[in-house]
Amino acid sequence: MRISPLIRKLEQFTSLSENDKLRLECAAGEQLDYAPKQDVICQGDRPDHVHLLIEGWACRYKILHNGNRQIMAYLIPGDLCDVHVTLLDAMDHSIGALSACKILMFPKADLADLMLENPQILRALWWSTLVDEAILREWLVNVGGRPSEKRLGHLICEMIHRAGAVGLTTDNTFEMPLTQEELADTMGMSAVHMNRCFHTLRAEGLISTDARRILIHDLERLIAFSGFDPAYLHQVRVVSAQPTHTQMGNVRNRQY
Repeated sequence: MRISPLIRKLEQFTSLSENDKLRLECAAGEQLDYAPKQDVICQGDRPDHVHLLIEGWACRYKILHNGNRQIMAYLIPGDLCDVHVTLLDAMDHSIGALSACKILMFPKADLADLMLENPQILRALWWSTLVDEAILREWLVNVGGRPSEKRLGHLICEMIHRAGAVGLTTDNTFEMPLTQEELADTMGMSAVHMNRCFHTLRAEGLISTDARRILIHDLERLIAFSGFDPAYLHQVRVVSAQPTHTQMGNVRNRQY
């Protein structure tokens, strides 16, 4: 099933019947491929499709007047990039591919009709949107209220939880195709400062790095160090134990 990542994400919250899953699958249309750094949607666009990420990583971002970019969210497989366009006319931010991405297109009108006809699907997609908003609130706290090393640790904790919930961890590893500049754009710091943050986490014995991989030596201690509470992710149906050792990989083009 092409929409398996979406099903896994939605079933963190509620059970979907086989008919629900089939209707979502049938609503999905064309699959498009995007290259790294390619825009999926630009601010001001009026898309007639909702985009579901099924492979790769993307981000929500805005370009400031001085040309700097602010990344406001990471999108991973299972995330709907723009489900709100079923109600709003135009995009108020851009979505760009951080790695090679595969995206399924849902015709906006068809998805809107499906939600109206199926309360369980509507409820699940509404939950997904509310979780996106909760993540944004936590990112605001992270950037505005935590020291830089704890910002990075908090982000790593979040992504291990999100990736694990949609089946993207294997042997406690997962892909994280971000450059140092992209991480810096996310957390409001320079690339040099970001490098120092990684050095601090390594020096504390919390993580080690090996080319395209990050190994978390003690997730529980990293959670405590970062002040991370996963409650805002609302993964209410996730019952598997969290791993104690986690590798995060594919940080592109450099060893931190």
